[in-house]
Amino acid sequence: MNNIFNFQRFLRIALFTISIAFALGQTGELIAQHRVTEPNYDEYIDTVTSEESFFTIGNVWVLVCAVLVFIMHLGFATLESGLTRSKNTINIIFKNLFVISSGLLLYALVGFRTMYPGVEFNGFFSLGFWIDVNPGDYLDIMSAKYANYTWWTDFIFQAMFAATAATIVSGAVAERVKLSSFMIFALFIVGLAYPVAGSWEWGSGWLDRNGFHDFAGSSVVHAFGGFSALACVILLGPRRGKYATDGPSKPLLGHSMPLAAIGVFILWFGWFGFNGGSVLSAHPELIGLVIANTALAGAGGCLASMVSTQIILKKPDVSMALNGVLAGLVGITAGADSMMPGSAILVGSISGVLVVLSILFFEKIKIDDPVGATSVHGTCGIWGTLAVGFFGEAPVLWQLIGAMSYALFAFAFSFLVFLAIKLTIGIRVTAEEEDVGLDISEHGQEAYAFDK
Repeated sequence: MNNIFNFQRFLRIALFTISIAFALGQTGELIAQHRVTEPNYDEYIDTVTSEESFFTIGNVWVLVCAVLVFIMHLGFATLESGLTRSKNTINIIFKNLFVISSGLLLYALVGFRTMYPGVEFNGFFSLGFWIDVNPGDYLDIMSAKYANYTWWTDFIFQAMFAATAATIVSGAVAERVKLSSFMIFALFIVGLAYPVAGSWEWGSGWLDRNGFHDFAGSSVVHAFGGFSALACVILLGPRRGKYATDGPSKPLLGHSMPLAAIGVFILWFGWFGFNGGSVLSAHPELIGLVIANTALAGAGGCLASMVSTQIILKKPDVSMALNGVLAGLVGITAGADSMMPGSAILVGSISGVLVVLSILFFEKIKIDDPVGATSVHGTCGIWGTLAVGFFGEAPVLWQLIGAMSYALFAFAFSFLVFLAIKLTIGIRVTAEEEDVGLDISEHGQEAYAFDK
């Protein structure tokens, strides 16, 4: 009977997926007619009062977006806390504080100039140091001669992205990872792996030179973080009591769905800066398009995940809907500048279906990811990157090569570093520490003092 039921569920979702693919094929020609071409910035600058005013507005816009991206780290902290048990809340908050603080300092020390090595870059690897510059160069790098923003604005906007990869891992390894081991791992990811991989696309590296396009980081940031998380989760193993030897898995429910919902809404809000700031200028048409696409893709992802869970699970699951929002946002991040809103809705909607299927798949094979980070950021990051080839003008082959390069590099690097940590100081708390909760065992504190 179970087999029949499972087959029926599979058939329903297969038919649903086929219908989406059919719709995709039918609208392909229409979408091709509405692809976004790269705007002529010089032409636009001529229409404003002066180049100086355009530069000033652009610089302020990118700074505002940097602040919005910073707020996303609060969203990650509340989302991860809400989707995990209350006895691990302080540990989640502590890790997120460490990631953003160490990430900013590491990006200043080595990350920024590793990721943007300049004209002498060999296309694959460069190691730079410290963000400061020669005072004699200030005129060039603090004015429109440098870009549509200053050197320091460039740094702080990119620095806000840098810690995100380690933050994605934080949620996936929650409730059983040793704090010290995670902190060491985060330093390697933020200080070395992310800037090196990021330079392949955003630092005019080998992927950028071959036509790969990732506007704001579906692969550079999200797939990178998602597959880093997958490597760590495999080495770490599932939480105690999650999977029995036989039979279905046991749900280890998060302690606060309102807190998780607050986190998702904060992330959605911050994503307008994440994508909108990646325009790297005050071009009004492109900013408007990017933010509209971002909002619509998130909405599409949410509704598609709602429908999918209703079909597959026979109930509307709010945690899946929250992850559907994030899936849609991750999916549109690579191509928010290169497709029209109709395509953005379709990309986000497909992301919403994929995230449900991916979460259920990893659950089936007993990969324990408490917040669904691997599915949201890894699976949907790959899809979003490929979608630029389908709905934008980037070559599909190079989109595939680029997406796979980020996924494989992140997985391999993270696996090796985390394995080295496992073989030396260990990566997992004891069974007793896990049972009592990391707040008490690692920090000696409780997040909620209800009896006080």
